[in-house]
Amino acid sequence: MRLDRDVIVAAGLELAAETRSTSISVRELGARLGADPTAIYRHFRNKEQLMQALLDELNARSVAAVTADPAAWRDRVRQLADATLASFTAYPAVAVEAVVLTTHGQGELDAVELMLDAFAEGGLADDELVRHYALLASHVLSTAAGIARSRSGREVGDDDHSPWFDGPILADPRTHPRVAELGVQIAALEDRDLYRLGVESIIQSAERAAERSGKRPSAD
Repeated sequence: MRLDRDVIVAAGLELAAETRSTSISVRELGARLGADPTAIYRHFRNKEQLMQALLDELNARSVAAVTADPAAWRDRVRQLADATLASFTAYPAVAVEAVVLTTHGQGELDAVELMLDAFAEGGLADDELVRHYALLASHVLSTAAGIARSRSGREVGDDDHSPWFDGPILADPRTHPRVAELGVQIAALEDRDLYRLGVESIIQSAERAAERSGKRPSAD
């Protein structure tokens, strides 16, 4: 097999999906490619650059999954968030890098452009536009990466019922009355629902900011 960046990235994602772990071994990747692991470093300076390429491919796939009309800016934000969560939980070893790596790649730029354009369509400009983009990007990347890490080693289909708090909450009502009172409700929370609630909160914040500026967000 002739190695190039695309072939290595494809194999890396296959390995990440199959192992469902939170790390990728360059040695295992070399074995999958039928090549000495050092051959990978002819195309990537180091493992960090390899992980940047893998993460940027996930960014690109998430953007490609957004099909809503540009005017439907809320739906575009929601679709991007859902697609990112889906891709991150499918490739946890790549997803965990999202909290520490900036890819500087086309996929990342496309995602940033989509978020900026969505909030601009919603009536934001200048500092408010940038702040809401940064808030959304931070929530989506960090929370989706955290969910992916917590689900690593599990089948992707398990994501419909993933508790936010691991295990029952045991608290003495004499010392922690609120925890004891609300423990059942806390234990019933699910990570995907809270993730989406965060996205909705950011959308609502954007709507309020647009109204304050006199630019009502478009109805979609």
